[in-house]
Amino acid sequence: MTPLISVKKLSKSFPGVRALHDVQFELMAGEVHTVMGENGAGKSTLMKILAGVYTRDSGEILLDGQPVDFQHPRDAQAVGVGIIHQELQLMNHLTVAQNMFIGREPRGRLGLFLDEDRLNANARDILQRMHVKLDPRAMVGTLTVAKQQMVEIAKALSFDSRVLIMDEPTSALNDAEIAELFRIIRELKSRGVGIVYISHKMDELKQISDRVTVLRDGEYVATVSAADTSVEAIIGMMVGRTLADIEPSPHDTHKAAVALEVRHLNAGPLVKDVSFTLHKGEILGFAGLMGAGRTEVARAVFGADPVQSGDIIVNGAKTTIKKPSDAVARGIGYLSEDRKRFGLATGMDVESNIVMSNLRKFLSFNFFLRRAQMRKTAAHFIHLLSIRTPSATQAVRLLSGGNQQKIVIAKWLERDCDVLFFDEPTRGIDVGAKSEIYKLLRSLAAQGKAIVMISSELPEILRMSDRIVVMCEGRITGELDAKDATQERIMQLATRRDTLKAA
Repeated sequence: MTPLISVKKLSKSFPGVRALHDVQFELMAGEVHTVMGENGAGKSTLMKILAGVYTRDSGEILLDGQPVDFQHPRDAQAVGVGIIHQELQLMNHLTVAQNMFIGREPRGRLGLFLDEDRLNANARDILQRMHVKLDPRAMVGTLTVAKQQMVEIAKALSFDSRVLIMDEPTSALNDAEIAELFRIIRELKSRGVGIVYISHKMDELKQISDRVTVLRDGEYVATVSAADTSVEAIIGMMVGRTLADIEPSPHDTHKAAVALEVRHLNAGPLVKDVSFTLHKGEILGFAGLMGAGRTEVARAVFGADPVQSGDIIVNGAKTTIKKPSDAVARGIGYLSEDRKRFGLATGMDVESNIVMSNLRKFLSFNFFLRRAQMRKTAAHFIHLLSIRTPSATQAVRLLSGGNQQKIVIAKWLERDCDVLFFDEPTRGIDVGAKSEIYKLLRSLAAQGKAIVMISSELPEILRMSDRIVVMCEGRITGELDAKDATQERIMQLATRRDTLKAA
């Protein structure tokens, strides 16, 4: 049986980085083929070559056994190859239908005016085939991330895609939304669509995959059956080393000094009368479903969103925080869930990003940059956090997601904040980088840093937290000690089946 897509001896390099070398891959019709590897392994680069976003340096791509050469995404789309990027490529000010058919809108008889009725009918037809209840006329900016993900899938299917590439499609979805996505994937598979699936979530592997291809450091390692290969074996192929696991080790921090206290905080529609305490040396987990208000609490405390009422007390002193610089001055750092939008200057280099939160320290006479000290500091954190980069002068946008996340962490470590909000710190990064970040969080807590960790992954919350605060619809619905917490208990509180208030 001829593969839908075959890749042979594919190589690709960027300035200072060899992204792929002699990689092979194949996809059959009606197959879900997962591509796995650590950040920087070359997964996204391979997918972008298959989708025409990048051109290859060497090697061969076959579609139905015939050589193809995609110079532009339109070339790939024309023969039925679609991609859903990790960062959604949608325009919030346009409708669902307009996003699906952007640049291909049906026109009236004279070809001058948009045929809105036919546009919406075409979009509705695709959405109904997916069994997705979405109004084609709805503005994309008003939709949840999960529904926007469905729009991206519908957009790809509007090209009559025979090959659908999904890059981290579940990174921002909750369990119910993931189940819906998997239902759609299985239906597409039954229709003969070949699906290339990239994910760092090991629990998804057995649920959705037929085969798994592993890449490491830009090179092909192996292709194995998902059903016949253990998760441990796949992790071993990915990292090429044994990971030191971080066992759950909650600490009793109730007797430690309070680093941060929030009383009756109200901010916007998703922060309603929120109160909690955070002790020095503690990791306080914030759990809840998407839209529960966890990120909004962090942004309000950090001064990124306006506070309507309530008190913020830092190290025993009541304080007013109106903007992020006020929070930073009081020793509070915030690692945003959207690192590219709020955490990094992606057009700048690694060194500049690491020192930017404490730039005054690197100025002479408040004007001249102390370059030697900047280089020394950047080198220290590159070594400390095992940041994979050709040099400190490498543009951040060229690094993998996991390494970008480490740079955001380095930025706040350089500032030496006493209170740190980590918002989805391991979203979209591989198991090796996750393990390193877990060890780093425990190390920071051991140094007396007070940490709030917001995560949508319940195993991560249970593994890392000393206490867990649960939110639903803008309110805290419960607080649990780590020793008493279970996934079921957290979900009860997150869905308001239990209205226990935080003690």
